[in-house]
Amino acid sequence: MLNETQIKLKPWGREIWFAHTDKYAGKILEVKKGHRYSLQYHEKKEETQYILEGKAKFTYGTEKENLQEKILEEGDKIDVLPYTIHRLEALENTRILEVSSPELNDVVKLEDDYGRSGKGNNEELDKNLS
Repeated sequence: MLNETQIKLKPWGREIWFAHTDKYAGKILEVKKGHRYSLQYHEKKEETQYILEGKAKFTYGTEKENLQEKILEEGDKIDVLPYTIHRLEALENTRILEVSSPELNDVVKLEDDYGRSGKGNNEELDKNLS
């Protein structure tokens, strides 16, 4: 259980973790204009991302060779189910509210602009790249 808010620095911006229990998690992603997080999927984690402010391009699909793109603006939301390949690129500085199942380290990175790869998160590497 998360007792206090945590800031996680990322090379594309930062995450503000405000809730993490055995049943759900909540965080705010702040993605800097021109940056994007890794092309990734989750094996168990389900999430909903809601655009609080900004504008972003969301890439998603079930096959890497056949991904779709959608422009998201303030007030838009997208649901991400397990094994959905996805990536968000900020067209403006963008803040996203994410609510999800609790598996916050359940990520498989397929492509990454910052050289990160594989399963899970590496907080030390993220901090060094930010």
